[in-house]
This record gives sequence, structure tokens and C-alpha cells, in this order.
Amino acid sequence: MDEERTYTAFAGVRRIATADRKTMLLETKAYLDGGDPEPVLIFEDQTGKQVDFDFRGTPEEVLERADASGAKRQGPGRPKLGVVAREVTLLPRHWEWLERQPSGASAALRRLVDEARKREPQAERERRALEAAGAFMWSMAGNLPGFEEASRALFARDRECFDQLIDDWPADIRDHLRRLVDEPFRIDREGAASG
Repeated sequence: MDEERTYTAFAGVRRIATADRKTMLLETKAYLDGGDPEPVLIFEDQTGKQVDFDFRGTPEEVLERADASGAKRQGPGRPKLGVVAREVTLLPRHWEWLERQPSGASAALRRLVDEARKREPQAERERRALEAAGAFMWSMAGNLPGFEEASRALFARDRECFDQLIDDWPADIRDHLRRLVDEPFRIDREGAASG
């Protein structure tokens, strides 16, 4: 991914850290080592998905395990270059076209993906950010009052209604959600202003 991955750790409804992986792990480890902590949930901000890390041992051991598990997940390909091999299924005519490309099938596919990303970067970023906010909201706020209405307002891109509906939610959850939706709502406002 082009953007730097950030993570947010919550202990109950209280935010521990929002940062790059290393910083978040160290701050979360310090919280867990501080005595009788609440259970911790960690989210990848770009996807809204929960992620798990092993916090046993020293901070250095936690970081080593996180780095090792990241390297294992990369699988085949050229991990040092960021290239990951996955299966792609295409019709014969697609394979024939790809095989005729001067730099090979993989390079042609990468070019096609990059060109598509350039054509609709704002719409794609907006969609991903809304999905990430929705995933986080489902996990952390699914039982809070007004959740369903707030979810509808989120995907209807109604910022004013969304903000009103989440205003009474726990401050750290509310503020993190607002941060997650700032970009898609900003893009939506800019698109409406230029249209």
C-alpha cells in the first residue's frame, strides 16, 4: 500500500494509541504491563479490521514477533521488494493479450491496476475510508444507542446527521470515528462544490 499503515488500540472505550505499528505496539505493551488492564482491541485504521498481536515478553520480543509474523504473511514473490504472489484467474483471451505485452504479464497487470487507481483515486479512497469507519463502528459501537441510524448516516454521507447521532458516544470512540470519516466527507464536500 502507498499509505503508511496506522493502528489504533482501545482498552474498553478508552483509546490507548493511534500510531504506526511499532509505536502502537510499544504504547499498548506499556499499558498492558501497567497493571490490571481492560481487554485490548487493536484496529488497522486503513481497513477498520481488528488485528491481533502477541504481547508476551519484553517490548523487544513483542516487536520481533510482530515483524516475523508480517514477514511470514508475505508468502511467495519478492517480499523485500513488496511483491506478493497470488492466484489470478483469467479467460484465455486475457492470458493471450498479457503474454504479448513486452514487459510480461505481471508488469502489464501492475500497469493496468496503477492506471485504474489514478483514474478514480478519490472515489476509491472515499469508499475504503467509509468501509474502514463502518467496520470499526460495528466492532466498537454496535451496541451503542443510535448505532443503526449512525450507520445509515455514514453510508448516506450525511456528516451533520452522523455527528449528531454519535455525539453522546464515549469520547474516544466518537473522536476516532470522526477522524476516520474526515477524509471521505471532505472528498464528498469538495466534489459537490466543484460539481
